[in-house]
Amino acid sequence: MSYPSQWQPWQGQGSSPQPWQGQNGSSMLASHADRERAVDVLRAGFGEGRLQQAELEKRIARAYEARTVGELALLVADLPQGPMPVPMAASMPVPRTFLPAQPPPTNGKAVGSMVCGVLTTMTFGFTGLPAVILGHSARAEIRRTGESGEGFAMAGLILGWLSVAGWGLFLMLMIVAEASGA
Repeated sequence: MSYPSQWQPWQGQGSSPQPWQGQNGSSMLASHADRERAVDVLRAGFGEGRLQQAELEKRIARAYEARTVGELALLVADLPQGPMPVPMAASMPVPRTFLPAQPPPTNGKAVGSMVCGVLTTMTFGFTGLPAVILGHSARAEIRRTGESGEGFAMAGLILGWLSVAGWGLFLMLMIVAEASGA
């Protein structure tokens, strides 16, 4: 087998490829994705007329046999945009328009209304009136500001009005009992 007198950087010297020592990580084992990226660069070079068909086939065969990233770098060293990782510092932050939308904040009065509504069972209904007031106020603010918490406000209103109705019924029965017993 005769070899040309001048070696190309991608041809190596001898039967095994020589690793390229010019970059950090050149002796790192190549992954399948690294090999595919190198083959893509080679095909792009062929498509641009930078490589002949025979040379393309030889380099692709060498790319699939390559064991290290340095060997792959040798194969594409004379072509534009070889397989080099993008440094993390160079990556741009994601613009806010592509980030998921933040949910609107929950209205504090709506939470307070629900808490007061739930506490009516433990306070014998004394927190019912604050639950109703906070619930109506929260619903008005939610419509105006677009905050969330409509369900909390409704829960507080329902429990608050049930408490107020319960107290009204209790007072009505007390009045009727007083009037009939007199």
